[in-house]
Amino acid sequence: MDKILEFAVNHWELTLLLAGLITALVVTESRRGGVGVSSTQLTTLINREDAVVLDVRDAKEFRLGHITGAVNIPFASVENRLGELDPHKEKPVVIVCKMGQHSSTVGKTLREGGFTDVRRLTGGVGAWQADGLPLVKK
Repeated sequence: MDKILEFAVNHWELTLLLAGLITALVVTESRRGGVGVSSTQLTTLINREDAVVLDVRDAKEFRLGHITGAVNIPFASVENRLGELDPHKEKPVVIVCKMGQHSSTVGKTLREGGFTDVRRLTGGVGAWQADGLPLVKK
């Protein structure tokens, strides 16, 4: 650990460049997958802009509890079933997964498929539940 700090101090230009590149990568990748929204922002999008909630968890998890009105297309099937979402291309589409780790990848797929307003729920269903919001069980 001491050698890392010594290197960072002695080669501050390289360290600064590395930090900048990592930041640029994170920002670029997060934007490609859609802007992150909170649970409160998602509720507003659903109520005011008729947003479509795309739940990419597997069918079993979806049945155990999902956001009202959500469409379930499991993560592994999104590319093959993208046509099911075509009627919603002009609406905001908010991608929801278990903890937020798969939504960025699906967001990229949707953008490549012609969807213009793609967003993702930050923290996934876990954040939704942590905020005390209800899930529908099927």
